[in-house]
Amino acid sequence: MWARPEAVWGLFSVAERDLGVLGDVRDLDVLELACGTAYFSAWLARAGASVVAVDLSGDQLATARRMQRRRGPVFPLVQADAERVPLAAGRFDLVVSEHGAAAWCDPARWLPEAARLLRPGGRLVFLTNSHLSALCVPAGEGVAEERLVRGQREAYRVQWDGGGIEFHPSHGDWVRLLRRAGFVVDAMHELYAPPDGGDHPFYEIVSAAWAARWPAEELWVATRG
Repeated sequence: MWARPEAVWGLFSVAERDLGVLGDVRDLDVLELACGTAYFSAWLARAGASVVAVDLSGDQLATARRMQRRRGPVFPLVQADAERVPLAAGRFDLVVSEHGAAAWCDPARWLPEAARLLRPGGRLVFLTNSHLSALCVPAGEGVAEERLVRGQREAYRVQWDGGGIEFHPSHGDWVRLLRRAGFVVDAMHELYAPPDGGDHPFYEIVSAAWAARWPAEELWVATRG
């Protein structure tokens, strides 16, 4: 992903230039929460943003540092929980999470933390699995089916057989959580697989055939009041 010249979103690489949710990031102070290997932060830095990337995993950040040395650009990498970031309040113009915090952190905790880190009028943009896909994936971590296999309330906090935990609030839950944290919801984009798209090479939770019919992911945009 570091080799791509520009930002794409999600399992099926929907181009940011087609969505336009980030806008012009030149000279903006940007924070990525739960950045993984920080490829998204690298795209933002190449576009002219001043970026800080945060992740809890030392292994992920070690990979990010190797990629910085190999490909550039170099920007600060901070090992921290997205629910408790050791950075000053009101420091950033934009906070992003491409899955990361949006899927694996408690939204009742990371959304207020994102609001704390943003300046008034700053924006939050995050991508997560669609609520519908969460309702269609069996408890044993299979592939999304063409039927509901989970109740809506059960999807809020999903404990997978392998020990992982994911959060999949309903749309109503997301709106309430965002408003409670001090955000105004600007938009929510539903992302599908392109008609000629193939399955993701290693994330098999949603097939391209399924995602061509139903949204695989949701991209939320909100502004701090």
